[in-house]
Amino acid sequence: MARPPLPSHEMLDGPARAPARAMLRAAGYDDAAMARPMVAIVNTWSNVTPCNIHLRGLAEHARRGIAEAGGTPVDFNTIVVTDGISMGTKGMRASLMSRECIADSAELAVRGHSLDAVLFLVGCDKTIPAAAMAAARLDLPSVVLYGGSIMPGRLGDKALTIQDVFEAVGAYSAGTIGDAELKEVEVAACPGAGACGGQFTANTMALALTFLGLSPMGLNDIPAVHPAKAEAAVQAGRAVMEALRAGRNARSLITVKSLRNAAVAGTATAGSTNLVLHLLAIAREAGIPESDFDIDLFDEVSRATPVIADLKPGGRFMAPDMSAAGGSALLGRRLMEAGLITDTPTVTGRSLFDHFEGANETPAMCSSSATARVVFFARSS
Repeated sequence: MARPPLPSHEMLDGPARAPARAMLRAAGYDDAAMARPMVAIVNTWSNVTPCNIHLRGLAEHARRGIAEAGGTPVDFNTIVVTDGISMGTKGMRASLMSRECIADSAELAVRGHSLDAVLFLVGCDKTIPAAAMAAARLDLPSVVLYGGSIMPGRLGDKALTIQDVFEAVGAYSAGTIGDAELKEVEVAACPGAGACGGQFTANTMALALTFLGLSPMGLNDIPAVHPAKAEAAVQAGRAVMEALRAGRNARSLITVKSLRNAAVAGTATAGSTNLVLHLLAIAREAGIPESDFDIDLFDEVSRATPVIADLKPGGRFMAPDMSAAGGSALLGRRLMEAGLITDTPTVTGRSLFDHFEGANETPAMCSSSATARVVFFARSS
């Protein structure tokens, strides 16, 4: 059966649409560009936070992936409110509601310009779930690429995250360290681009979207400043074009089973409890009844799922260490072998379990000077 015309045809086809085409020509789109599928790049770039500061550069690579796969990229931006900066101030009241604003702006821009597919570039706590919520609303072929974790900071032989800065504030308040020691930790903790390095909300939600099937397996694992991140953006651009050609829309991936998989993955890594409120919101936007996926499921999952990754804030290691150890695919393989997750479709066209083939612990050195193998607990744990 023939597929319906692409949404962009309404914007571009026929004599009556000459004014729209004239405007697009002025923006640099020629006949060839307008003849191809029009693919949104919804970018959450901002220079207010390291989580998102590098996304403008990643967008260049994403454009190349879309263009090489036969699409025409069309860029938009959204706002960002970052918890790490606003926490403890009146600005924190804006944090959760920014999620809705981000989802709203993405939906409005894509619908308003009749675009055919969406690649979301995200980097921090609220931009990641907002992208999945917008994808669910739009129900277009959609890929979400996380900008990646920050690398650990260093103070002497100790690896640091933003968590250490908060703990240093406590130590300062208790009088156990002084101004100089607090400043040392502050200066060393965050060395460059990327989201907070522990299994805090950003890394938890990036993992969740991988298990939801909206992010291609392994791409979210790559740290922000890793040389492979640029190629990940190219791959994400190609993936959204493949999903468009195959007709793999977002709601076909966001199901009760995939949501449960995401909850299990977050629990197995002792991830942020914000996973609960974000997955529930994504489920509602996808039209999944509360009777099929509600808050009680998280209690059931938490009682049945062991923590198998030794990650901060409760453990010793960081997201780049997990990536070095085998990443999401290795975690998924362990959960699959334990019968804790089910096989579901993904945006790549391969099933979730297919992506676990060949996933093994990597005995490379971690950024925190321990073998990567220890990030994942022994199978008997």
